[in-house]
Amino acid sequence: MWGMIEDYGQELRALYQRFLDGWNDRSGEAIASLFVEDGYVIGFDGSQHTGRSGIARDLQKIFDDHPTPRYVGKARSVRSLSADAAVLLGVAGMVPPGKDEIEPALHTVQNMTAMRGADRWWIVSLQSTPAQYHGRPQLVEDLTEELQELLVMSH
Repeated sequence: MWGMIEDYGQELRALYQRFLDGWNDRSGEAIASLFVEDGYVIGFDGSQHTGRSGIARDLQKIFDDHPTPRYVGKARSVRSLSADAAVLLGVAGMVPPGKDEIEPALHTVQNMTAMRGADRWWIVSLQSTPAQYHGRPQLVEDLTEELQELLVMSH
């Protein structure tokens, strides 16, 4: 049963934003610090990164070896699984290095599962799935417009 999230919806949205910020800061350590010890990430390309140390190491290698685009994203919904567990659905676009606009081919839908610990919320898993919307170009255009507005508002 999906529950109410009034009490902690903002906390989970902030946790998701810290994930995006960690990516934009190109810091594997900052991203990994948001996860439970045995958490995992499934990347845009299907790659899997497991455990806080593995997430930090693997993502830092990506940042060190590639000029990664920066994320512009937002939480679309937060649903409670219990008093201490929730799922957030987010959408994000990416702005390639040296560019000022969202690249539609890099849109992603992100699914974040989180749990409340003794002192804060932690990410248990985060999965990024390409948002290509095959055969439905209007959906790509709509998401591009929505994310581009976020980008403009953030400047």
